[in-house]
Amino acid sequence: MKRTLPVKGVSITGTFPLIHVICNLLLIALCVTCSFGYGQTNIIDTGIMPQVFAPGMISTPYSEWSTSFTPDGQTVYSSQGSIYWTIVFSKRQNGQWMKPKVASFSGKFRDTDPFVTPDGKKIFFISNRPPKGKPQDKSQQAEHIWYADHLTGDAWDTPQQLDSVINLTGISNYAPSVSARGTLFYCSRRKELTGMQSFYAAWLGSHYDKPRQLIIPGVSEIQDPFIAPDESYLVFLSGNDIYISFKQNNNWGQAQKLGPAVNNGDGNSSPYVSADGKTLYYSSNRIQGFYKRDLKKPALNYDELIKENNSLFNSQGNILMIPIHLPQHTGNK
Repeated sequence: MKRTLPVKGVSITGTFPLIHVICNLLLIALCVTCSFGYGQTNIIDTGIMPQVFAPGMISTPYSEWSTSFTPDGQTVYSSQGSIYWTIVFSKRQNGQWMKPKVASFSGKFRDTDPFVTPDGKKIFFISNRPPKGKPQDKSQQAEHIWYADHLTGDAWDTPQQLDSVINLTGISNYAPSVSARGTLFYCSRRKELTGMQSFYAAWLGSHYDKPRQLIIPGVSEIQDPFIAPDESYLVFLSGNDIYISFKQNNNWGQAQKLGPAVNNGDGNSSPYVSADGKTLYYSSNRIQGFYKRDLKKPALNYDELIKENNSLFNSQGNILMIPIHLPQHTGNK
């Protein structure tokens, strides 16, 4: 919040007026600093390049996207697959990420966009699986939001489809994200709206309130919303670029595009911030800065071409990670 103080014309003769003016000027500086304390240059350090997340294990020559961690940070869920989207998970042991496994509820229908709630008790995801009471050998035409309750270890209960106030007939939803208080954020295309838009619905204890469209100044489309556990900020996609907006007096502030280290023009998606607020994970088909043919060497032969196409940077999406400066949150808030 920027304040304008009436210092013009104030006499500076005498000790008290001088101190008063100095204090006012310091207050102005403090307010301006607070106003821009999470400006673009402070969120992502300059000179920092993104790194591939768990190359060869989680990030592979195939397409991967949409990360979400359990509260202890030792298990990560993500999506993989071009024909049938599938949700997989990997566990960290002795500081290393292990070979992924297919999630207990996935591997049959098109499942994607997993999101583990801040308390770890539920996992939300997108699926075209048939709802209860319908033939179980025929998928839906639209992707809807489902959830499963955590049982123990890596096991989840039978998935449940969210009710019709969220999942509209014939309309696909994507990228669910849930705050600590249970507010659901997601994106969808609607005939009456332009492009991909995001929505949010409050949890009322036994059901969701009617969804409302998410409006953020400075962007016309909002996709893949990631909500902070305390709902203080939202990271999202608009076009190919990732943005952030901070809550200001119960309204969303001007959208801020993250810097060129994140947004280099290549296609990005699925932003996710770690619980400690120190790492931004996102999916990208970025090659620049990671791979470039050595033009000083002879032209590739066929075997070398196949090897290049089967490499990590073949324009298929990988999961990237980059340091970020955002508040730490816990699932108990």
